[in-house]
Amino acid sequence: MKAVMVFSGGIDSVCTASYLSKRYDVYGMSFLYGQRAGPEIESAKYFADKIGMKQHHTLDISFMEGLYGKSNALTDSELEMPQTFNYSIVVPVRNAVFLSISSAWAFSLGAELVAYGAHTGDTSYPDCRPIFTDAFEKAMNLGESDGISNGVRLPLKIWSPYKEGMSKSTLLQMGMDALGDDIFLAWSCYSGGDKQCGICESCHNRKNAFIKADIQDKTIYNTSSGF
Repeated sequence: MKAVMVFSGGIDSVCTASYLSKRYDVYGMSFLYGQRAGPEIESAKYFADKIGMKQHHTLDISFMEGLYGKSNALTDSELEMPQTFNYSIVVPVRNAVFLSISSAWAFSLGAELVAYGAHTGDTSYPDCRPIFTDAFEKAMNLGESDGISNGVRLPLKIWSPYKEGMSKSTLLQMGMDALGDDIFLAWSCYSGGDKQCGICESCHNRKNAFIKADIQDKTIYNTSSGF
């Protein structure tokens, strides 16, 4: 069985991919969309090899940065990166863009699953919620309904840990079991740099998840940041 994974190189997608690799041949798709967090792509390349993905592609859609303009802090370096959630870190329908492209690849591969790393802690993001995932699955299968009905395409399931009620700390525990200390190399930070900042909203969520999972966090954060 084949699964296509939206694979950012972040800790959620790394843990999700390692979980799926026990049951599927995993094909990874990473995206350059103008994000400030460039190191996540190197993380994706490293873990694609570590997990044993059948194929891993990095797709350059950086033209999206120009379309997003000043609407979010993840692509506009002039905006302040928030330390707690606010809507400036929501990239408009980012997951819909990623899942559309990944679904096209999945239909072409004959895969039956498209996955992304949304979990129960992602309630603030509309395109992470199961109600969106279910609706998107219906839309993708309607878009290939003739191919599915005549047997040319396989129907797709769009899946996330959120749909199974999995939390970020649960994902970390599974990732730790599968990958050991390599899990600390996964990139979560919304900013660039040679170390994860330790103070942005994503870094805070990462730290809290390790605490909830009762795992000592060995991530090397920027030494100037506190918690």
